[in-house]
Amino acid sequence: MDFNTAGMIDPFGRAISYLRVSVTDRCDFRCTYCMAEDMAFLPKRDLLTLEELDRLCTVFIEKGVRKLRLTGGEPLVRKNVMHLVRDLSRHLKSGALDELTLTTNGSQLSRFAEELADCGVRRINVSLDTLDPEKFRTITRWGNLEKVLQGIEAAERAGLKIKLNAVALKDFNDREIPELLRWAHGRGIDLTVIETMPMGEIDADRTDQYLPLSLLRAELEREFTLTDIPYKTGGPARYVEVKETGGRLGFITPMTHNFCESCNRVRLTCTGTLYMCLGQDDAADLRAPLRQSEGNELVSAAIDEAIGRKPKGHDFVIDRNTRRPAVARHMSVTGG
Repeated sequence: MDFNTAGMIDPFGRAISYLRVSVTDRCDFRCTYCMAEDMAFLPKRDLLTLEELDRLCTVFIEKGVRKLRLTGGEPLVRKNVMHLVRDLSRHLKSGALDELTLTTNGSQLSRFAEELADCGVRRINVSLDTLDPEKFRTITRWGNLEKVLQGIEAAERAGLKIKLNAVALKDFNDREIPELLRWAHGRGIDLTVIETMPMGEIDADRTDQYLPLSLLRAELEREFTLTDIPYKTGGPARYVEVKETGGRLGFITPMTHNFCESCNRVRLTCTGTLYMCLGQDDAADLRAPLRQSEGNELVSAAIDEAIGRKPKGHDFVIDRNTRRPAVARHMSVTGG
């Protein structure tokens, strides 16, 4: 049933065509800027089943979503997650969905890259902050760099287009970005650098980690020729072309540049909570209406009501007085 041929339009006239779905809050890493080391994860009974996630995603697609990204935590650690990917791929075949993609830490790609490609996934984002094995273990607490690099190779063999995401952290990996850039572009991989965001109670102090990307760009321009280009992937990154490598470099700057005016996305958690903005706490419960009826009219109405409350933008700020995050929930809950 087609609920809304006009699509989902928020109060500011933005068409919502991009849904990010966190299929699990669990992860096999504990990245210091994302999670506390001793995380309390959601009880399994609170999670939507894979069938319920498929049903919810399908309602969003019927209401105008054209791009769907699976996130986590780490999406590929969710048990039987490939059943969900396989089921959702029917919307690619029908033409209802333009793109099905995911963001991953790369740890499970050796197992799943080929099947992802077979399901119609064409490109993926891989989070990778350093090529130094010791630093990698430090930042991820549990991660194995070699396993991630093998996963990237497996994805390349499967024909998946890869984009690397790196969080820029002052006095940790900021000096390594040129090396990461050359490594990525040498493999035909785009790189996007991201400012650390004030989300979730973690052990690290973000006022010490925070690096404005304007400073990073100025540093990079001592070594590279960067030219602004209008390239877009549907997300908030602003891209430059790097003359010396021929590759693209993206900047995501939630702190120094509010990119909300063109926001076309909403985020669904693995418990069925819809967040209209990554940087706001306002949310809508879609699990209750989903489970109250065999049909999707109730959940469709709940989505419409939520989109009608989508805010103009986020209010990210790192509070230097309390050192408290702007948003208390962890990034792994909403999937970035």
